[in-house]
Amino acid sequence: MVINPSALGLDLPSGAMRVQPSLWYANDPAQHDTWARLLPAREACGMHPVLLVNDESRSLTWDEDLDVEHVSHPDDHDLEEVLISLWSSVQAEDADQGDADTIAPFTPEWPGLAPAGEPPAEADATAARVAAELLDAGRLKAARAGLIPVRRSADIPAALGWLGPYNHADTGLLSTVLRSWEDRFGIRVVALHFDRLDVSVAAPPRTMTEALAVAAEHHAFCPDNVRQGLLAHSCE
Repeated sequence: MVINPSALGLDLPSGAMRVQPSLWYANDPAQHDTWARLLPAREACGMHPVLLVNDESRSLTWDEDLDVEHVSHPDDHDLEEVLISLWSSVQAEDADQGDADTIAPFTPEWPGLAPAGEPPAEADATAARVAAELLDAGRLKAARAGLIPVRRSADIPAALGWLGPYNHADTGLLSTVLRSWEDRFGIRVVALHFDRLDVSVAAPPRTMTEALAVAAEHHAFCPDNVRQGLLAHSCE
């Protein structure tokens, strides 16, 4: 049973529960400190915070256009198998498009997992800071607060039936990778857009070698970051 967090006396914005998928959704746009205000609901009723963004040029609304029936569960997947499959698929697409050199200095063979970051700083505090910075910078226009009944932040996209990566991969596969990033780098899912995912990183890579290893995973996870990237750039 999912508990309505509005009934627990928490310091939350006004909002209401939605069903299929199950989530609590705020009535008004998020403010600077909204993500931090949502966090106590995790301990109180097992619901994790996220900011849900209706991008101006899109029709997505957060009680529609989500499809849990077409998203697998991350429990059903093995991390290494997922990344090897995604890496191979991306290499085939790069070769078809004449972009085989995109992965340099790597080869078409999967290079393996990046090592974990240094013991992370407080991941929740990092997420609250990143959310506030994105809101203040106008990167999350019209975002609404959401609370999702999941075991961990990485499961939010799959639990919602988010179809943002539909043309690349099943969202359940990506939540499998996000779980590992949560463990290794202290990530939190901060915001979801129609076709964009924003995460905070509490234990990022500190050297070029570490950054390249993580970049390989990112290319498998979301090749559009390189091909048409929002922030595409060379590591060097």
